[in-house]
Amino acid sequence: MPRLSFPDRGFGEHVDWALLRPKMAAGMGALSDAVYGNTRLPVREREAARWVIALINDCAVCRDTRARDGAGAGADEGFYAEVARWRASDALTTRERLAAEFAERFALDHLAMDDELWDRLHASFGDDELADLVICCGAFLGLGRALSVVGVRAPDERILV
Repeated sequence: MPRLSFPDRGFGEHVDWALLRPKMAAGMGALSDAVYGNTRLPVREREAARWVIALINDCAVCRDTRARDGAGAGADEGFYAEVARWRASDALTTRERLAAEFAERFALDHLAMDDELWDRLHASFGDDELADLVICCGAFLGLGRALSVVGVRAPDERILV
């Protein structure tokens, strides 16, 4: 049950609560659109980062969301299970594991992002890709944390990003 009272505007709890502050809700939507519409990270790498943060945030909406083109990219339910155990997974690429590790540190201990991690990141990603990953993780963490804190349910129809 959501922790805020808000009118049912027919968009689903994941949107309706934020419409208590429409201009801010528009900004949240614009950030989400900018991230999903402009990321150049491959689907599996983006989803590895997003899924790790969804699990950390314990966000019902984020946990129910899937990649729009996930099936074609190999981001099926088995992939999400592998990401949940990214440290021990042999099914993920080096870049996918790095995206998961980066997302976990970003969400849980950003001060632990030491030179050793950045050296490994730079060995696999260009600076433009790392900027992309940072922006994606910031959006995933912030928006997902907000949804989790408010306690909204996932919509009946799965969100595809």
